[in-house]
Amino acid sequence: MSLTLSPPAGTERLTRGSRTDVRSAVFAALLWLCLTVACVFLLIVLAVIVSEGWHRFDANLIGNQPSRLRPETAGVQSAILGTLWVMGGTIVLALPLGIGAAIYLEEYADDTKWWNRLVELNIQNLVAVPSIIYGILTLAFVVRGPVSVGAVIIAASVALALLILPVVIITTREALRAVPREIRDASLALGATQWQTTWRQVLPAAVSGIATGVILALSRAIGEAAPLILVGATVFVTVNPEGVLDRYTVLPVQIYRFVSLPGIEMEQLLWSTILLLMIILLVMNGLAIWLRNRFQRRW
Repeated sequence: MSLTLSPPAGTERLTRGSRTDVRSAVFAALLWLCLTVACVFLLIVLAVIVSEGWHRFDANLIGNQPSRLRPETAGVQSAILGTLWVMGGTIVLALPLGIGAAIYLEEYADDTKWWNRLVELNIQNLVAVPSIIYGILTLAFVVRGPVSVGAVIIAASVALALLILPVVIITTREALRAVPREIRDASLALGATQWQTTWRQVLPAAVSGIATGVILALSRAIGEAAPLILVGATVFVTVNPEGVLDRYTVLPVQIYRFVSLPGIEMEQLLWSTILLLMIILLVMNGLAIWLRNRFQRRW
């Protein structure tokens, strides 16, 4: 007569749990390894940009116009002002429309209606559309076609506004959705209207998320070159723009132009312009973080 010894109760469960812990640890280690590699490469790129661009990062870079005759003292003033004009027009066009659409879809729209669901589906799909498509659309309907304003600043603002509009809508909706439902219910219970509740309670509570999403969307727009080249951004401008109907250039397009020009001085000017654009992007992202932290403490 033989006896069969069975494992103690719970041993199989402990073995399965230990295997799961090992797999989780390996997966976490791989994630940290990937993050470390990405950060190392990013630091290397930043170090190269700073070391190469620091020599020409001076007052001439901001105060002078581009010049191939005197590259040692040339600057990118027209590109800086053109960028400010284009981004100003983008803000005016995209922010009111995007935030207003998000408020309607989140606070007023009926999810049971098929047209509201269709609008939401299209907005989500538009986020993944390549930026060049927005340039083609603007070229067909704004630069030429029905509007036909030409290759001017307002056309560039329209292209970038179309580019960031889905991002603004989605981030604003997420910020509004994060506001507790109790705030809305309490305001409505005290006799406030739907608009008073949205304007005085919901929007102030969601302003940190809205501001963060808007600034990050603008950070993406300020680095775009492909749609602006398509709608007529000039690669070499030596005159500052004075209105939305003037010819223009922007920093990414100016960098694209400097890449094709020979000479050590032009190469140094190229690196300095890249450094300037990088600093602007870092400042905008830092501003987004500061606004988020400030309003989170307030509300």
